[in-house]
Amino acid sequence: MPLNYEFKWSILWADPARVWIVEGLITTIVLSMLAWILALTIGLTIGTLRVSRSRTLRLAGGAYVEVFRNVPLLLQLFIWYFAVPLLLPREWMLAWNRLDSVQFLTALVGLSLYMAARVAEQIRSGLESIPKGQFEAARASGLSEFQMYQYVIVPYAFRVMIPAISSEFMTTFKNSALALTIGVAEITYAARSIEAWSFRGIEAFAVASATYMATTAAVVLGMAWLERRLRVPGLIARR
Repeated sequence: MPLNYEFKWSILWADPARVWIVEGLITTIVLSMLAWILALTIGLTIGTLRVSRSRTLRLAGGAYVEVFRNVPLLLQLFIWYFAVPLLLPREWMLAWNRLDSVQFLTALVGLSLYMAARVAEQIRSGLESIPKGQFEAARASGLSEFQMYQYVIVPYAFRVMIPAISSEFMTTFKNSALALTIGVAEITYAARSIEAWSFRGIEAFAVASATYMATTAAVVLGMAWLERRLRVPGLIARR
């Protein structure tokens, strides 16, 4: 039985669809990269607090993880976009709402803080995998607590955490699609715009899916290369 649909892939290369795709792809990549840099920075800090010898710091790190990890990202985006501005002083709220990139900045904040909680748990598990002797050797060399983590523990643990960290980056990239719900014109938003303009839903969402698949495949290959380059022989058993 023939399909009741005639494919027309050429619409993807014609304006305005082509412009929407290019702009959406750029927005998606920029949003994901910035969110990942912030998430990795915050997550590294929170993950380190989670294994601190201070009970207060451990509780603070744990509270952050439980709050941001257990509230759905979509709900967090709505809170940051619709609720938080209402808590600001009137002058600040008006200035914030006048920004041209308020949707992008809101998505960046929400995505970064959410992913930082997930990254923090990966950091924590990586740090806890380091043998106790490494900590004792670092302390015996006269390093402070901060210097110990900066120069010894974190660089050592990072090599163990590369697979998990790369997985979280791909999650960040895919979660950026939720930014369309607050008006960010990323690649999924572009696909919806093309579908509404041309009624070509298959072609529109196919290009969005291909974009995500190609990008995540590139990340997998890049991280696999990095893992081979940084692997400590004997640290991770090979079957």
